[in-house]
Amino acid sequence: MIDDLTIAQAAKLLPISKIAENIGVPEVALVPFGDDKAKISLEFLGNLEKKPLGTLILVTAITPTPLGEGKTTTSVGLTDGLNRIGKRAMVCLREPSLGPCFGMKGGAAGGGYSQVVPMEDINLHFTGDFHAISAAHNLMSALIDNHVHWGNHLNIDLRRIVWKRVIDMNDRALREITCGLGGPGNGFPRQEGYDITVASEVMAIFCLASNLEDLKSRLEKIVVAYTRENKPVFASMLLGTGAMTVLLKNALAPNLVQTLENNPAIIHGGPFANIAHGCNSVIATKTALKLSDYVVTEAGFGADLGAEKFFNIKCRSANLKPAAAVLVCTVRALKIHGAKGSCSLKTLKDGCSNLVRHIQNIKSFGVPVIVAINRFTIDTDVEIGLVKEISKANGVKAIECTHWEEGGKGAVELAIEVASVSESKTSSFAPIYADTSSIWDKIKTIATRLYRASDIIADKKIRDQIRNLQNNGYGRLPVCIAKTQYSFSTDPNLKGAPENHIVAIRELRLSAGAGFIVVICGDILTMPGLPQVPAANQIDVGPDGYVTGLF
Repeated sequence: MIDDLTIAQAAKLLPISKIAENIGVPEVALVPFGDDKAKISLEFLGNLEKKPLGTLILVTAITPTPLGEGKTTTSVGLTDGLNRIGKRAMVCLREPSLGPCFGMKGGAAGGGYSQVVPMEDINLHFTGDFHAISAAHNLMSALIDNHVHWGNHLNIDLRRIVWKRVIDMNDRALREITCGLGGPGNGFPRQEGYDITVASEVMAIFCLASNLEDLKSRLEKIVVAYTRENKPVFASMLLGTGAMTVLLKNALAPNLVQTLENNPAIIHGGPFANIAHGCNSVIATKTALKLSDYVVTEAGFGADLGAEKFFNIKCRSANLKPAAAVLVCTVRALKIHGAKGSCSLKTLKDGCSNLVRHIQNIKSFGVPVIVAINRFTIDTDVEIGLVKEISKANGVKAIECTHWEEGGKGAVELAIEVASVSESKTSSFAPIYADTSSIWDKIKTIATRLYRASDIIADKKIRDQIRNLQNNGYGRLPVCIAKTQYSFSTDPNLKGAPENHIVAIRELRLSAGAGFIVVICGDILTMPGLPQVPAANQIDVGPDGYVTGLF
C-alpha cells in the first residue's frame, strides 16, 4: 500500500508565486522559502484591513483514538472539494510540533491524497516559526534568572517563579529539573521545569495576536513570577518584551503553501488543544478570510477540547462567526467507544453515543453540524448506514467521504452540503458562557454542559487562587481547560459518553498575555513523553536526500 510520504514526494507542485497570484497576492508581497513555501508579508496584510471576510468552516472530531481520526485530512479534502465545485476556498491549519512527529501521532499535514505539501518541510522545521517562539520564551527565562543574579531589585521570590522554559520535543526528563548549580557564578539554585513549546504562553499569544503591536502588548502582560509579598511580576518589568517581539517579528507573517491539488493553504502557529487552545493563528485565519470565499480551519483533538476553545476563546477574542462545523468520525473509533471486546454492530451503535454527544455540544453553540464519515476500506456499507441513520435521528446529515483515497473528488458531496448549510445562514453562533460569569462558573459550565460531569471540585489552595484572580481583575477572562483528549472525563479510559463523573481541578495557570486562564484537570502533562517505540525510530534519510519513515 502506498504511504503518505510517497504520495507527497510524487506531488507536482506549482511555484508558490503562482499559488499566491491565484489568491491576489503579488510576488513582491512574498518572503519565499525556496520555490514551494513563502510567508505573506505583514505590510501586505495591512492593505487587506478593510476587505470583507469570507465564510468560516470549522472541522472538528469525535473523541479521538491514539491514531487520530483524520481532521487534517478532512480539512484538506473538503478544501479541495469546495474548489472542485467552483468555490474559492482555502485551508488554514496549525504547524505540526516535532514532539508528536517523533513520538506517537506522527505528522499533521493530512494523509493520502488530501495533504498539504511540501509534507517533509511542514512536519519538520518548516519556516522556523517554532524555533522563534522557543527562543522568545527562553529569552524571558534567561532574563528572569539574570535579574535575580544581579541583585533582584524586583524582589522576585525564587519559589514563585511560574515561567518555565520550553523545548519543542517530548522529553519527560525535563519536566522537573534543578538549575543554577555550580556556585555563585551560575546564579541561584532553584527548581525549574520545561513545557513543550506548543504549551507556551508565547505560542498562545502568537496565535491570538491581531498584529505586531498587539503581540508586544500581550507579551508585556505576561505574569512570570510573584514577589515575596505575592505581587505579580510582569514580563514588561524585565525589559525584554521588545527583544522578544523582535525574535517573533518575521515569524508572525503567515506561511503560504498548497494542497496536492494546488489549492492555497495557510499554516501558522500550533498550540495543542489538550493543554492549550488548539487553533491556528488569528492572523492566518483572517488573512485567508479576506483572500477567499470559504476558509476551512481545524481545531485540535475532539470537539470537547479544540472546538470548545475555538468557540469560547478564539472566536470571542477575534470576533469570528463560524457558519458551520464538520464533525469527523470513523467507524473504527466509534467501535472503540462502544462495548469492549466486540466488533459487532451493537458495539458501533453503543459507540455512536460519543458522536451524538459531540453533535449536541456543537449545536449548543448555535452552529449547524455536518458529520463527515472518514471511510476506511474495511468499513462495510451496513456500518456506514448505521452511522448515517443515528446522525439523521439527531438532526444532522452524515456524509461518507473518501478523500484519503480520491482527494477532493472524494469530498465533493461533503463540500456541496457544507456550502448549502453555510449559504443558508442558519448559524446563530454564541459562546456558552458570558464574560461576566465567575471563573468557577465558567469551568463548571463547560464541565457540566459539555463533559456531562455532575460537578467540579478543587482544594482550598485552588479555590483561593480562583478568588484572587477574580479579585485582581482577571475574572472576565475565558478559561482554557487542559485535560486528557481521550475522554469527556479526566480519565482517559472512560470511553463513549460518560455522565455524572467529577472533574477535579489540579492546577491553575494565569495566561494574562494570551487572555485566558489555564485550568489543569486530571493527570494531563504539559511536557509529554515518548512512547516505548517512538516514530523517530523509523525516520531516516537516504544518500539521495529523500526522507523515509515520516508519516
